Amino acid sequence: MKRHSFFYFLMLLTGLLSPVVQAEELMLGSSLAGLLEYAREHNPELAATRFDADAAVQRAQLAAALPDPVLRAELMDVTNQGTNKGASLWPSQVGSTRYLLTQSVPWFGKRDLKREAAEAGADQARGQTAATWAELSAQIKSTYAQYYYVAGSQKITRDLLDLVMQMEKVAQVRYANGLAAQQDAVRAQVEQTVRKTELVALNNTQRQVEARLNALLSRPATLPLATPQHLRSIPATASLANYTALENRIREHNTELFMDEAGVRAGEKNRDLVYRNRYPDVALGISPTQSGNAVREWGVMVEFNIPLQQETRRSQERESEAMLAAAKARKEATANRILSALSENLSGIEAAQHTELLSSGGLLPQAKVTFESALIGYQTGKVDFATLLDAARQTLNAKLEVLKAQTDAQMRLAEIERLLGEDL
Repeated sequence: MKRHSFFYFLMLLTGLLSPVVQAEELMLGSSLAGLLEYAREHNPELAATRFDADAAVQRAQLAAALPDPVLRAELMDVTNQGTNKGASLWPSQVGSTRYLLTQSVPWFGKRDLKREAAEAGADQARGQTAATWAELSAQIKSTYAQYYYVAGSQKITRDLLDLVMQMEKVAQVRYANGLAAQQDAVRAQVEQTVRKTELVALNNTQRQVEARLNALLSRPATLPLATPQHLRSIPATASLANYTALENRIREHNTELFMDEAGVRAGEKNRDLVYRNRYPDVALGISPTQSGNAVREWGVMVEFNIPLQQETRRSQERESEAMLAAAKARKEATANRILSALSENLSGIEAAQHTELLSSGGLLPQAKVTFESALIGYQTGKVDFATLLDAARQTLNAKLEVLKAQTDAQMRLAEIERLLGEDL
């Protein structure tokens, strides 16, 4: 009986918690911060770059390590010639056994250069992690702005649809009283069909944007997202007036430039290491010789490799110089491209803000006044229905212009923050 009571309690608890979990899942998408936090924890591509960076750090720690020592044993006179003993492979039962323990030691400075080159490679891997997050967060920010635009467009279109339905009722009343033609009501119905068709297209766009967001978040494409509530405010620093300050921040924090700089350092260390190959590496050894059960002799050994293949080394040196020059040129090209994109997006964000200001402060109020005037004129018979319908469309277009400008500014801001490698 107690067992059944426990299972009943467990099922009841699961039933109570499931709506909470589902509600939390459905709330995802209402704010940009929640999407970014979720992506940072769940995106597999970002996780893969973290693992790559960890592996690169481990390689850097091993780069300067000495190679393992080598132990060699040589059994002399295993047939025991001139004695009554038979052949043997046991060290104490052969003529003599010589042991050789050797340790290879690179030329002075080579180990440090290998370590520093590997550390530069680890910096590149860490930079790749930061670059992956910068790209991922920029895509989420841009897609969220598009998601907000679709949601806003749906609301504006539904509001216009409701308004046209009210206008149809007014037209029908006027037609019933002989004050307007039946064509007015028909036009209102046609306009409703147009708006409903737009809503179908917007609903399809919404599903596509949700699928893209879910893909960025590593969620199933069909999982629903909450309606976006608000957009971020545009920082005052995101303007052409602050170009110099933003340029300095880019040179300090941009992930691509960071990786290119690490590539230059790695190229310098590899070049220096190649030049060090002009000098020989050393192998040191110690060699005890066993006769019977006792060690009778001791020897030491020093071995040098002879760098005779100078033409090969000169080719390697020229290769390392070319690779270093390529890394420097790549860094310069990256800087030029990024600073050009910065200027372009700063100009775009200012244009979007000016457009929003003109639309919200001028075009939209004017469109509302025009519609109100046209509505009064239609009710008094001074304005035809086509003029009233056109005024309603102007209001819709003005609201969409404001929403479009806000969305464009958000997408420009996301790109600027991707270039900076950090939020403004």
